Amino acid sequence: MQNLADFAKQAAERVEAVEGEDAEARAALGLLAEHGLLAHTVPARWGGAKRAGVDEAQVSVRSLCEVRQQLAFASGMLDLMFVEQGLGSYAISLGGKGDWVQPLLAAVMAGEEISAFALTEEGAGSDLNAVSTEGKPDGGDWVLNGSKTFITNAGIADFYTVLVRTGGEIGERGGLSMFHVPADSAGLTVKRFEVMAPHPIGEVHFDQVRVPGEYLLGELGQGLDLALAVLGRHRTSVAAAALGFSRRALHESLTHLDQRMQFGRPLSAFQGLRFDLAEMDIRLRAGELLVGEAAELLDQGLDAASEVARAKWFATESASWICDRAVQHLGGLGVKRGQIVERLFREVRALRIYEGTSEVQKLILAKHLITQHRDGAKNHG
Repeated sequence: MQNLADFAKQAAERVEAVEGEDAEARAALGLLAEHGLLAHTVPARWGGAKRAGVDEAQVSVRSLCEVRQQLAFASGMLDLMFVEQGLGSYAISLGGKGDWVQPLLAAVMAGEEISAFALTEEGAGSDLNAVSTEGKPDGGDWVLNGSKTFITNAGIADFYTVLVRTGGEIGERGGLSMFHVPADSAGLTVKRFEVMAPHPIGEVHFDQVRVPGEYLLGELGQGLDLALAVLGRHRTSVAAAALGFSRRALHESLTHLDQRMQFGRPLSAFQGLRFDLAEMDIRLRAGELLVGEAAELLDQGLDAASEVARAKWFATESASWICDRAVQHLGGLGVKRGQIVERLFREVRALRIYEGTSEVQKLILAKHLITQHRDGAKNHG
């Protein structure tokens, strides 16, 4: 990952020179593959990047975070395409069986196959037990019916990893399974829509989509555990991306405030604005420490649910505040389409929602604190 910052800056310029959302996404992926960065999205046991002290069946969370911080500083599209290769393929790394797995993961690292992770439905966001997309056995195959929404890379993906209900009732934890579904499967259609920070996203519909039995990932009925394992490994990197966006916002603020003259002196000379810059830096540093703590514990194979929740909540909430201050610092320029801080303001907002909302992170942390307190009371009672 040497000279990652230089690569990200140059790659961002090349991506921005491309016209069209899908073309930008494909250009970004190609550059990431060319630089070897996509190897960090696949575990070493499948030919991905190795990191000392990390189980070769897992990706390194520290590596994911280091890459995402640098990419997000330079380009939201580079960051998005990097992490989506991991999110969309990781369930295959963990639960794929058969001769098709190795070549597919090799193609993921080469940027030749674009992946997508399909969990969310209109009635199933934070509560994945509410997934209703159905999978029924038919001979040695499975037939899928239902819809997914807010699926990044919808329409450009070559395959989807899809969470479906193969048993039980809607709302029950059991009965969910995960499948690898090629994008060219008969009956699979996509309907695109736009979000505030442009990138390929949309709905994916399954109408009698036939999936070979060998594309079942992991064990039947264990799909939710597999999905949570994917999120658990990648959630901290969302916080890392927030740090990258935040650092770019601080950089833009410092540059503008030190150059912009008002009342005969630079804006950076005004005490109130200096207070802002100091707090932006403090929040960034605190976020870095929290992300580093969570990533280190995960790479050691330890339970880090509370550390991840702290990092994800703090870094993403702080990113919204930091980018908001940067917009304010630039005044009218800050809300002008095409300005970097205007783009950052839109890009960071979604981070507080996907891969576990801020509210979910607080629930996770509160549950841990209460359990820890009760256990302590019993031991000292």
